[in-house]
Amino acid sequence: MKVALTIAGSDSGGGAGIQADLKTFHAFGVFGTSAITAITVQNTLGVTGVHAVPPDVVRAQVHAVASDLAPAACKTGMLADRALVVAVADVIRTEPLPNYVLDPVMVATSGDRLLAADAEASIADLLLPLSALVTPNLHEAAILTGGSVRDEAGMRRAAEALVRRGAAAALVKGGHLEGGPVVNILYDGRRFTAWRTARIESRNTHGTGCTLSAAITAGLALGRSLHDAVDAALEWVHRAIEAAPGLGAGHGPLNHFIAPRPPATSVGD
Repeated sequence: MKVALTIAGSDSGGGAGIQADLKTFHAFGVFGTSAITAITVQNTLGVTGVHAVPPDVVRAQVHAVASDLAPAACKTGMLADRALVVAVADVIRTEPLPNYVLDPVMVATSGDRLLAADAEASIADLLLPLSALVTPNLHEAAILTGGSVRDEAGMRRAAEALVRRGAAAALVKGGHLEGGPVVNILYDGRRFTAWRTARIESRNTHGTGCTLSAAITAGLALGRSLHDAVDAALEWVHRAIEAAPGLGAGHGPLNHFIAPRPPATSVGD
């Protein structure tokens, strides 16, 4: 059985963060391990508290997993502050952690900030060069590149810029584009691949970014190519939103219990 590691914050509401990542790993048949970076106080209505875990404790968690269970892929999510970003970058460099997926979590679906402003530059400087893939949404891509990302052309420019800054590949997520289908753009340093899917009008999108990056991480752990891992993850998350259980009074979670399907055909250009 393949092992994957998530280095992220805990979501007391269960829809995002460590909880979403472990559910996603399980759905894909991958054994999930974790290093918790922060404890959040949250539900579907929002985040009311963030308590960072000491960096040395995060390092120790990662070392404990890496030295014994040999993850085939890993991902990072919420890192809370600059000290945690520095610690995680150091431990990813020093431990045998292949197939690193960087989900640059900055703002929750509810609009609550999950990353200190002084940590944004550290993510770009320290973590991008270590990543096999970075998965920003439009807002995160704009912060990381210092440019405007408001349409598909901007997404492509941002993906290229992220690869120039050191990422091996970039998946810029277009769920926040106005109207039309949802567009996701992958640039692997050589070519672009675009996925276009019908937009689902739903309030149940809490944890979408965490879930998608975890699904890609699971695919890489299973030995899929980057394109196949992204394809399978996007298809699965789309159905997970469609099948959302409608929990809570705010932005509810996806349905992490649906079975993944084989990758669908994507549109390369």
